[in-house]
Amino acid sequence: MTGRPAVAVVDGFGSAARLAKAFDAAGHDCVRVQSTVDIPAHYRNELDLGLYADNLVHTGDIDATAARLAEHRTIAVIAGAEQGVELTDALCEATGLPGNGTALSHARRTKDVQTRTVAAAGLPTARQLTVEDAAQLREWHTRLGGRVVVKPVRSARNDGVSVCDDPSESVAAYERIRDAVNDFGLRNEGVVAQEYLIGTEFVVNTVSRDGRHRVTDTWRYQKIDVNGVRDRINGILSLPPSDPRWSRLREYAFSVLDALGITHGPAHLEIIMTSGGPRLVELGARLCGADVARYAVLVTGESQIGRTVQAYTAPEAFLADVDSPYGRDGHAAMAFLASPLEGRLRSYPLLGNVERLESFQGMALRVTPGQRLRRTVDDGSEPLAVGLAHAEAATVEKDFQTVCYLDGHGFYEVEQGHHG
Repeated sequence: MTGRPAVAVVDGFGSAARLAKAFDAAGHDCVRVQSTVDIPAHYRNELDLGLYADNLVHTGDIDATAARLAEHRTIAVIAGAEQGVELTDALCEATGLPGNGTALSHARRTKDVQTRTVAAAGLPTARQLTVEDAAQLREWHTRLGGRVVVKPVRSARNDGVSVCDDPSESVAAYERIRDAVNDFGLRNEGVVAQEYLIGTEFVVNTVSRDGRHRVTDTWRYQKIDVNGVRDRINGILSLPPSDPRWSRLREYAFSVLDALGITHGPAHLEIIMTSGGPRLVELGARLCGADVARYAVLVTGESQIGRTVQAYTAPEAFLADVDSPYGRDGHAAMAFLASPLEGRLRSYPLLGNVERLESFQGMALRVTPGQRLRRTVDDGSEPLAVGLAHAEAATVEKDFQTVCYLDGHGFYEVEQGHHG
């Protein structure tokens, strides 16, 4: 123990590692709290305990874990990943640290309850059904008509999400999801069906302190149909405050945060702007994933990570400019590539073309030559992600489209006899 005050990160996987580094730079130790004894398989390769002063494995006793946190002079408890949200709320309540309370924990974590809670606050939402059986779902979809989305009530990314054009597809998706094990290694607890919202989907990332909210960065999703998957997210492009949709998204996002009782910490909202206005897809009471924070800094001069650290360590400074606009008006994008092939990867023959793009800032290789390349069929499993940023929006847009054009069969070289 170093004697520095500590910040606890519950399930510090993925992008939460950057949060630990940022708190360390601000003069705080980080303690990692593991909400389950077994780490979900999806996160095992992302575990880096070198960032943390201690690793506490929660075994179900809130008071015991809270007592361990007190030994580290913990000043804040923050969720690092989706499945840590409810334990974070409980630990904040048990320790008296700034938090969102437990009254609406279930709503913040469970998709159908979340939508019902937001609707009860008077906000427009998607029509939905908490599915009890196949016959009920078939009758609801028949009555609703059109396309629907069927998904687990608790999951992350697009795990188990199915877009269904007719009642038979919906029933098949329900039966597939109902008994499946999700990315967290848990059997799905339930299934929700929602109307398919037509419009452009946006990400609004926020940080809150004492019920005051700040938008740190906003993005527009780009989607394609690829490898038999509909609406696969193949990129995000930054949305500047000058865009007329920005203010409407911000206002709606803040109302959702209030409806779900989020008064402290980061949140990640996905919102579709329909012809009738914004509609919540879902909210995560946690940081945005991937490397988004790095590119947010290039766009706005700040990030969700930096503002989260400020909200807990220097709340007066956070609140002093909570309503002011970003300090910068840049433009950025991230492209999430999709391999049509399977096999042992030999090379990326066209990667040099990407690296020579004017707005190229870097890339994250998930699959390197010599490793097995899999056909991309979901979000978050891309073989590589490319980051772009430039002062001119047109340059970012052009380079993003160029990356999308290059991606495909010619982008991947696999060993002979290993084609998918």
